[in-house]
Amino acid sequence: MIVGKRLCEVKAKKCLKVFTNYTHVLEELTVGDAIPFLRWLDLGGHKKVLREVSKEVDKILNEWLDEHRKKMDYEDGKEATSYEQDFIDAMLSSLSHGKIDGFDADTICKATISSVFVGAIDTTPATLTWAMCLLLRNPSVLEKAKEELDKKIGKERCINELDINQLVYIQAIVKETLRLYPSVPFPPRKFAENINLGGYNIEKGTILFTNVWKINTDSSVWPDCLEFKPERFLTTHKDVDFRGQHFDFLPFGSGRRMCPGISFGIQIIYFILASFLHSFEISSMEHVDMTGIQGGVYAKATPLKVMIKPRLSPNCYETV
Repeated sequence: MIVGKRLCEVKAKKCLKVFTNYTHVLEELTVGDAIPFLRWLDLGGHKKVLREVSKEVDKILNEWLDEHRKKMDYEDGKEATSYEQDFIDAMLSSLSHGKIDGFDADTICKATISSVFVGAIDTTPATLTWAMCLLLRNPSVLEKAKEELDKKIGKERCINELDINQLVYIQAIVKETLRLYPSVPFPPRKFAENINLGGYNIEKGTILFTNVWKINTDSSVWPDCLEFKPERFLTTHKDVDFRGQHFDFLPFGSGRRMCPGISFGIQIIYFILASFLHSFEISSMEHVDMTGIQGGVYAKATPLKVMIKPRLSPNCYETV
């Protein structure tokens, strides 16, 4: 959708690998992050690796921009100029009138594309893995999800995007997963002036790190706060949403700087999780280890070994 390429293409796979490496390098916690005055030493060679990976990313982005400009020029030269645009096409079209705040179109496009990749490569798979771990650890919840899918969709066809609104229990499972395991931390904030906050005098320039997990598991707001109970989003907390209006549940942030991809990201998670549970019987071949592994600031779920069997009519899989 961003580049107009399918991931089955060899070159596209190589590009994805580069961006995955880029994301992992950005996520690493370095000595300089913990002890800023040692940052200039670049202990561990983190900056050197980041510069090398960044050059690879920049080279790929320049190639993509050149390809899209050539395609746009070709289409403009034809009588019928309507063609299916991807994200880069849309950006180049909207930035065709010159610079914005001193930045040229290429710089803005490359920065935006990089941000989209970094924001999406890890977060969606991480949330889905946590969700599957929680479901395998809670078989009764998994059975309720299957019952909803069989009742609303049946076993004679695959799920489509229009079905998601009917799957309220699946939505509750995703919300409860995000409550217990938010996929990313809040970006840090710097105070622009001296302020008294909660009885504490905070000086201008102080960096604030907000503990989203603590907010999402506040026992005064969430009964049995560490338990996996999707039903709470259908009963006591049915009106609580993640779009930044309820400050007790902030997996995507709030205000002007909340996640810009919230609508797309959450639909993708709903659709993938529902499709997987609908299409396959899944059971764990080993104890489900909920110990996290390092992934940015928040931990990722440990990968699972599972047994998967088809659930649907054989005709359904012909279209998958």
